[in-house]
This record gives sequence, C-alpha cells and structure tokens, in this order.
Amino acid sequence: MLTVFNTLTRQKEPFKPLTPGVVKMYVCGPTVYNYIHIGNARSAIAFDTIRRYFEYLGYQVDYVSNFTDVDDKLIKRAAEDHTTVPKVADRFIKAFMADTAAVNIEPATAHPRASENIPEIIDFVKTLIDKGYAYEAAGDVYYRTRKFKNYGQLSDQRIDDLEVGASQHITDEETKRKEDPIDFALWKAAKPGEISWPSPWGAGRPGWHIECSVMSTKYLGDTFDIHGGGQDLEFPHHENEIAQSEAKTGKKFANYWLHNGFVTVGDDNEKMSKSLGNFVTVHDIIKQIDPQVLRFFMATTQYRRPIQYTQGNLDEAANNLEKLQNAYRNLAFRLADAQPGSDAQVATELQRLRDNFVTAMNDDFNVQNGIAAVYELAKLANVYAANDHVQQVTVTQLKATLAELASVFGVRLTSDDADTLADADIQALIDDREAARKAKDFAKADQIRDDLKAQGIILEDTPQGVRFRKE
Repeated sequence: MLTVFNTLTRQKEPFKPLTPGVVKMYVCGPTVYNYIHIGNARSAIAFDTIRRYFEYLGYQVDYVSNFTDVDDKLIKRAAEDHTTVPKVADRFIKAFMADTAAVNIEPATAHPRASENIPEIIDFVKTLIDKGYAYEAAGDVYYRTRKFKNYGQLSDQRIDDLEVGASQHITDEETKRKEDPIDFALWKAAKPGEISWPSPWGAGRPGWHIECSVMSTKYLGDTFDIHGGGQDLEFPHHENEIAQSEAKTGKKFANYWLHNGFVTVGDDNEKMSKSLGNFVTVHDIIKQIDPQVLRFFMATTQYRRPIQYTQGNLDEAANNLEKLQNAYRNLAFRLADAQPGSDAQVATELQRLRDNFVTAMNDDFNVQNGIAAVYELAKLANVYAANDHVQQVTVTQLKATLAELASVFGVRLTSDDADTLADADIQALIDDREAARKAKDFAKADQIRDDLKAQGIILEDTPQGVRFRKE
C-alpha cells in the first residue's frame, strides 16, 4: 500500500484517491520574472518523479501547475527592461518550458496563467465578500484571517504569534486599511501605470494567494487529492489557499499536502539565496553539464529531504548514471547474439528487484531505496551480459525493466549506436583495427583506437566482440 507524509497531519497516511485509478494533483509553479533556479527545479523534479511513479502504478494523473504571471516582481522586471508584463511572462514561460524539457519534466496536464483567469478570480473574491470572509478597503480587498477557525493548522503556527510577525512587515498605510494586521490581500488596487483589470472595487490585479485557489479548484474540483510545493510555501501561501478555498466552498480543499525540502549550496550547506550570491539557474547549469545528470541527482533524493548542491555530489550522480547507461548498453549489445529462450532463475531475481522497488517507493516515495533496487538490477544485468551464452527473452526483459524503472526517475537510458551498428566509416575503422591486432600490428591498432577516441568514439573490447559508444 502506498503511504504519503501529509504535512497537514504530520504523519504518513495510506493514499486513497477520491476517484479510483485517478490522481488529481496541483503543484505551485514559478513566478515567471526570471529563469528558474535550482530550488524551483528541485520542486518540479520531485513532483514530476512522484507523478511518474503514480503512472508506473497505473494511475491516470491530472497534473496542474500554474504560472504566476502578474506580480510585483514582474512589474519591476518589465520596468527595468522597458517592456510589458505580458512580454516578460511570455519570455520566461518559454524559457521554463525549454529548461524543464531539458531535464525531462513532463508538461503538466494544464499550465494555467493568473492573467487568463481574472474573471474567475473576481467571482471568487466576490463570493468571499458575500460570505463575510473578505472586505474592501480603498480599492484593495482583504481576507479576514481570524474568521477562519483552522488558520495556522498546516504550518503549525498560533494566530497570536502570526499577529506579532505581521505587524513587523506591513507599512503604516497598510495598517490603516486593514481591520487586522494578519489579514492578507485578495485583490490589489493598481498604482498609476501598472497592469490592471477592471473590477467591482476599481482597477487592480489579483493577490498572489488567490490565483492558486481559483485555478486548482477550476481544473481539479473543490476537493482534490494532492497539493504540492516547496517547504517555503507552507506559510503563508498554502495556509492562505486553504483559508480562501474552504471558506468559499465549505469543503476540504486538498486531502494530502506534500512539501519538498530546500536546496543548499556548497560544502557549508548554505541555503540558496540571491542575497548570498549563490543563486544558480537551470538555464546556466544545463549549458555546463548534462541535463540528465542534474535530473538524476535531484530525482534520487527523497523529496522531503534537503539537497546539498555541490560539484562532488553532481560528479557522484554522473558516475552512478553512467553505470546504469553502461548496463543498458551491455544488454543491447548482447541482443545481437542472444539465443532463443529464457532463464527462469534470472526471471525470479528480476521479480524480486521489482518488488523491492515498489516496496521502497510505496513508503512515501523513498527514491533512495528505490534507486538501490535499480543499481542491483544493473549489477544483475552486467553479470548476465558477461555470460558466454545469453537468452533472448531474458536479455529483453532485463533491458526493458531497467529502462522502465529508470524512467520513473526521469532518466532516459540509451544504447547509443549499439542497437543499430555504426555508420560505415566507423565500422570500417573498427574492422581495420581488428585486422591490425590479428596481424600483431599493435601500434596501428592503438592509433585507430586513439583516433576514434579523439572523435568521441569509445571502443570497448568484450568477450563477444568490439562495441563502441559515443561520449
């Protein structure tokens, strides 16, 4: 049975979807005023891996992740770039889609934008006013936080403590407009020159929190299965989403709350932040390293644990990924001379490893134990592929299972050119090298090997013949 750690209850719970065979899942997306950083990527990769595991189990996953395309940060960026907020949003949404595709994140079922849901946002706010949960003040609309009796439950905070913190972070002007310092904005009156939309309270734009309440319930219903995001969103963002949504609908908002851990940078475990100068974007990273390595590094750490982003950890991930790739290539190479039939003993061991993988992943998506089963599978594959004689069904099963389990982590295993022999020029050089070795002209054989290596072609001598791969 699959269990998940529910932040709301602070315990692991059996996962029971509202609709059998279907998972309705909302994950907070980025504010699109810049390229995504590795903290954003960590969340996106963690929940993509969770989504992939649900799909591995046979669920249909309705996965919704928003774009915040109306925000103070976008307004500031547009002013700095002498352009408009929509153009800034379009630019960085396009970059987001390209960068996430590079690390093999599946597109969401829906990627709604705040600016495309203004009528729904206004209707939502009007309902909260009508129910007495919100009030208008000088063109702004605020939520009456104290009126929601369970406020603070998700983040485990007392409302009196929140009042002290809130009073330290708002201006005197805001204090005058609010009934209570802890009330939060649902709608913001526009300042001169800012992007805005007409509303019953004057020209303005949505507050940050309201958009996720509107878009999640619009696409997934008043109650859905899973709401995910980074730990930094527990308060105030997710706390406010619950208050808004449940006040409007009178129903439970999300059954399970999942939050991923932070990313720290360097050996000193500094939390990543712009102020510390350790801010790293995915856009830059994937120009320097294989995007698959970044994906593998982040996908193989359990989602609730912090990730330490260091060169050493990236190197370790690259080495482990290469071991899986080599095991897959070894199997692909042996298909050429595999004999009919199957090996019952290997099939039994393969099923054991599959069971171990599922057991690990069913424990709140324990990817670290899950990937350990995949490493065992790679070892089994290498041992079997080294046999003098191999059987076709067994090689095919090992190869397919290795690729299938790796895909849960978002990793694509490839056999390079091992499945279909290389182009004629490379093969001719390999044949020349073999002829030189038989003639004991080892200098020529070594030279051919070195020439191929210089072109990124690595030769591997195996008992079954020479195979090659591209670096």
